[in-house]
Amino acid sequence: MKRSMNRSVLIGAAAAVLLVLAAAAGFAGSGSAASQVAPSNQNPPTLSGMAEVGKTLTANRGSWSGTEPISYVYRFQRCDKDGGGCFTGGSTTQRIFKVTATDVGKTIRVRVTATNSDGSANATSVPTAVVRPAAAAPAPAPPQQPATGCAGNAPLQIANIAQPDRLLVDQVLLSPSVVTRSTLTLTVRVHVSCKGKSVQGALVETAAVPFNQFSSPGEQTTGSDGFALITMNQLGGFPAADRQQLLVLFVRARKAGENLLGGISTRRLVSFSVNLNS
Repeated sequence: MKRSMNRSVLIGAAAAVLLVLAAAAGFAGSGSAASQVAPSNQNPPTLSGMAEVGKTLTANRGSWSGTEPISYVYRFQRCDKDGGGCFTGGSTTQRIFKVTATDVGKTIRVRVTATNSDGSANATSVPTAVVRPAAAAPAPAPPQQPATGCAGNAPLQIANIAQPDRLLVDQVLLSPSVVTRSTLTLTVRVHVSCKGKSVQGALVETAAVPFNQFSSPGEQTTGSDGFALITMNQLGGFPAADRQQLLVLFVRARKAGENLLGGISTRRLVSFSVNLNS
């Protein structure tokens, strides 16, 4: 009798242990199932970029909640100008959409599908602006021409100067600086410029006024420094008067081939001291 009672106690204890283990297993299974959550969109997808033929749009999937890992696929949609009537292309894991001529006048949206082991969910972006044709390519810049006129770098070449620019005689230097009865030779240095820059190749001529005081050797050409050097010899007409105090020189600078009184030519009268007592 005592042995039978002990056996019953042991069987009862074993059964209780099995019930506890079963309950624990069931609770663990219930907790595991509860932790699996399907994807849910928290912020919708977006598209960035220009809605213009030849440009690209880049999809951002937005933000999602749910049990990881979550995979994402993208379906780009071509819609009417109001964002409706959409045609959905095939799915892709690529986030880039190339805008083509087929899309002109339409809008583009992206539909994102998020999937995990417990399910999937979709979310769609707002439409882009209406797709416009590719912008016209800018006209090629005209070939750059060498600077002409008085806009170039010094020394300016006389061949490149034309109206409305004009030459300027801005310096006339005489040696000796004071003319006397014994002065047999005058050395005249004439500087020609255009807008402050030395001119090379200009033709320069000088003449004493009144004539027959000093010789006029003819036109001389300015060098790279803008100066022309002219030598004038005394003639029988000097001095022009017994009390002469000034020697007046007529100076002209011009461009070869142009009218002596026209084109870009310039003229000037300059005077120098005369001392007949020395």
